[in-house]
Parts: sequence; structure tokens; C-alpha cells
Amino acid sequence: MCGIVGFTGKKQAADILLDGLSKLEYRGYDSAGIAVTDDAGQTEVVKAKGRLKVLEEKTDWGRAVKGSCGIGHTRWATHGEPSEDNAHPHISDDMNVVAVHNGIIENYQEIKQKLSKNGYVFYSQTDTEAIVKLIDYYYKKYNGGPIDAIAKAMVRVRGSYALAVMFKDYPGEIYAARKDSPMIIGIENGEAYLASDVPAILNHTRNVYYIDNLEMARLSESGVQFYNIDGDIIEKTSVEIKWDAKSAEKGGYAHFMLKEIHEQPKAVADTINSVVKDGKIDFSEVGLSDEDIKGIGEIIIVACGSSYHVGMVGQYVIEDMAKIPVRVELASEFRYRTNLLRKDALVVLISQSGETADTLAALRDVKQQGIKTFAIVNVVGSSIAREADNVFYTLAGPEIAVATTKAYSTQLIVTYLLSVQLAKVRGEINDEEYSSLIKELTTLPEKIQKILDDKERIQWFASKLANQKNIFFIGRGIDYAICLEGSLKLKEISYIHSEAYAAGELKHGTISLIESGTPVVGVLTQNDLFEKTISNMVEVKSRGAYLMGLTTYGHYNLEDTADFTVYVPHTDEHFTPSLAVVPLQLLAYYVSLAKGLDADKPRNLAKSVTVE
Repeated sequence: MCGIVGFTGKKQAADILLDGLSKLEYRGYDSAGIAVTDDAGQTEVVKAKGRLKVLEEKTDWGRAVKGSCGIGHTRWATHGEPSEDNAHPHISDDMNVVAVHNGIIENYQEIKQKLSKNGYVFYSQTDTEAIVKLIDYYYKKYNGGPIDAIAKAMVRVRGSYALAVMFKDYPGEIYAARKDSPMIIGIENGEAYLASDVPAILNHTRNVYYIDNLEMARLSESGVQFYNIDGDIIEKTSVEIKWDAKSAEKGGYAHFMLKEIHEQPKAVADTINSVVKDGKIDFSEVGLSDEDIKGIGEIIIVACGSSYHVGMVGQYVIEDMAKIPVRVELASEFRYRTNLLRKDALVVLISQSGETADTLAALRDVKQQGIKTFAIVNVVGSSIAREADNVFYTLAGPEIAVATTKAYSTQLIVTYLLSVQLAKVRGEINDEEYSSLIKELTTLPEKIQKILDDKERIQWFASKLANQKNIFFIGRGIDYAICLEGSLKLKEISYIHSEAYAAGELKHGTISLIESGTPVVGVLTQNDLFEKTISNMVEVKSRGAYLMGLTTYGHYNLEDTADFTVYVPHTDEHFTPSLAVVPLQLLAYYVSLAKGLDADKPRNLAKSVTVE
């Protein structure tokens, strides 16, 4: 949540900062601001409430703010309402220290009280202002320099943070610090870049450093130096980012979300091809050996949001295919209760960003218990990727829209690949079945493309839902997991109240909400459950529901019940979520479009939830 960008070099900083913030606006868009230091050492701070375009206009698209060193921030409000006062950057009373911050300082009230007694005056409601003035306090009290002051503040505060700090006495330099919030640094041609996520600096450099917890960095024209919490210089190795810079642009599409929906065939194919070699799954680079697989006694999948829905699909597929007990846990619940884990368990953690706060905390808790961990993430070098025992990188590339689509689809693919390999190694499927399943997986990109080529019918239907207040999704088994994701997509970007229910639970209370004209989406891709779900659709139709049915080609009798029917190609029933979710993604997008909303930046949401 929130976006940070920084630059120091020879070029004008404001242009680079605004461009970087535009790539990070999906992380927060309540307000934005920049601070730029000119050649004379004078720092100008400009902030604006609302979307980034307000700040761009206020600074004449950067031309009105001169200087070659600066930091910027786009905010998702946690402490204090969206306003110019609460926007970042924040400053000390005499502008000795200027900083931007991602994360939450849990003891900021305590720090404010201490600093107020020492003469500091506070102008905002934020926790960030407290840490900025705490750094200023230690800088002046001990006269030990920026690294010493920041280190002392890091020891004093509780919570999470990624900090970018400038000091009046050190023009041309930016100092960074991190604990539990992402931060990367890039160096290119004698210039230094800083950001909270890769897209912000992808146009400028591919070689980045990841700051670990309780580490600091100093950026200047001469390069970058890294420090531990004791202030000692440490060495770090850079990582090359292989993402295509163009993938972080809209490429002619009206929204990133629509572009990313259309990128799913390639993302799915790339993820499959990363481990399928000569018709076999090769997990050697993932680090999960056959011996590891044979020793697994149970699997616990831990995730949040859409990744949790991937986990629910994974539970159905792994248990059915590999005959291993699986349970799926919300990371935000898992971390706050006693978890009785077997020593032979495998804990699978799913996160697009690799920085999801609750999932990361769950990972660390599990590792302390000595349990083996397996991460499914999209961002190379992210915290979860670095700390898990094994990591499978999805090859979705940058995902800019807040509502995930292609990252979700690549996560699904990984759960299938994992399921097939578990089943094969443990003897639950034979060689012929193994080869057939892998072959079927490789057909999914083409089948997804076929759905995308026929999206106009869904757009037509979506226009009929734009004025609805409530929409329900129903399904059984793996279809219920698909419904959860379809419902979440719709509520995220259309602001229509939407709920997904296991179809068999309708008569246990939910059916009382059905009235004349209420839209109900039924998902029916499992042959054994088809007739039972049809009967549930008939029940709601008899109470006035307006029905959309989603099934595979051949089930044309669904049209006798549903008012509108969408068909997806046949595949192995374990893999139908990869196809059935695409029409639901499109449905959500086109409903949002019909309502005149911004599908990429839904209100109150940010892309990566890096704070509790």
C-alpha cells in the first residue's frame, strides 16, 4: 500500500518522480506529493489531495519544481483522512528532515507525546510525521549523521516501514530504511533510483537491490551503500529484473485490467513452460524434490483475497488428484491462533506481490516451527520469495490493475502443476494419466484465448446489471471456489453488493434474499454436480431471480433454465477454473465500465496489502 519513488543524479528529479508515481498509483491514490532539492540545497515540497493528475497539474507536470534529487509518494490513507496536510512527504519543523513512508508506526502516539514535550509541533494526523520528527530529534541530539539518526529511530519505533529520507545538510543524497514493507534500489549510469515496486523504475534500470529487514541505504551520485542496524557497511548483490517495460503500459487498451485479462493466455503459457520440459514437470529450479514430495503428510495453503480463492481450488484439486489432506487458511486468521501443524506438513503461501503483510507474518511463524514452506509469488526477490524454503515464480509480469486477473490465473496454473506432480510422484496416477494431464494443461492458453475472442456477448449482458444493487453467485465443489473469485471481482470494481454461496446452502437462509429481478450467476462445470446445481437455479428462478449460467460446451439444456448462458471449452474438470473465471472477470470489468467507474483504481483499495 502506498507508493514510494526516489531519484538522485544529473537529470531533473520531478519528471522522474511523477513518472514513477504514475506507475505506482495503483498502490494508493488518496493524495500524492514530491520533495525536490535544487543545486543550492533548497528543498521544495508540493502536495495535493486526490489522484496524481492533481499534483501533476499543480507542478506543471514537474516543470515548476527544479532540482536533481527528490522523493515522491502516492498515498493510501491509514492514519488521517486524505488531505494535503496528511499527504507525504512530511517534514520536521525546520525542514531539516523530509521523508516519505509506507507502513504503519504502531507506537506513533507515544512518540508524538515524547517529541511534543521536547518542543515539536505536529500539523498532521499521520503516524509518518512522528517518525520524521523522531529522526530529526536523534539527528540533532547525538550529532551522529543521517545513518545514526535513522538507526536510532528504527530501534525506537514499532511497526512496519519503508522510508526514504532527505536531510538539509546532505543535499543530493537520499537515505532509505526498511522493516516489513518493500523497497528496491536501482543504479544505472551514475544515477540512483528508489521505489516500493519494480514498475516505477523499470524504464530506467533493470538491476536492482533489495533492502532486507532492519537495513538502511545511502543513495548518491557516487552510488549506493548499504548498512545494517548497527551502522556497519554491508555488501549486497543486485538482481536483474527481466520484465518487459512495455508490459507496465496500457498498450492501447482502455484500462490495465482489460489488457491484463487479455494477457492471460501468454502468462499461463509462460508459467507452464517454465517447468514443463519434454512433456514432464521439472521442479528442480523450484527446489522441491521427489523425496520432499513423498514425505509430505499434509498441506496447508495460506493466502489472502484472490490468492485465498486459488488456495480453495488447490484444495479440491490436490485432495482429489494426489490424495493428500489439504486445508486452506486466511493468512489474517492463521497468524493469530494456535496452529497444530504436523512436522511433515508443507505450508504453501500464495501472494502476487510477495509482500502481503499477513502472509509474510504467517511464513515467519511457520518457519520458526521448522515446517517446510513453498511460496507461489510473482515478484522476484520479494520478501516471501526470499524467506520461503522453495519458491515457484509465476510469470505474469507486472500487474497494475488493483483487481488481479492474470496473476490469479498463473497462480491457478501452479496449483495444477503441483497437484499433477504430487500425484505422479506418490503413485496416484500412472504415466499415461500424467502425460495426458500435462498435455491438457498446455491447451489452456488457446482455450482462454477462444473465450476472449467471444467477449462481446458478455459485454452486452453486463450492461443489464449496471443498475443492480445485489448479485449472487452459486456453485458446488470447485465451482463454488470459482464463484468466490467472480463475486470478489464484481464487488471490487463495480461497488455492487455481491456474494458467493455454496449452492447447497441456499435453503439454509440465503434464499430469503432472492426477490423479483435479483441476478444470480450459476457456475456449473462439474458433470457430477450439474443436475444438483440446476435444481438450485430452478429454486431461485421460481422466486423471481434473473439467471446467468456458466458451463462447458454441450450442456445446452442449461438454456431451458437460465436467461443468459455462457459456454467455455471442455478441459479436464480439475482445470475448469482457469476457463470459467475469464467470463466472470470480463463481466466485472464491463459492469464497471457501464457504470462509468475506473476499473483499475477502485475506491478504498490498493494493489498490495503490505500493512495489517
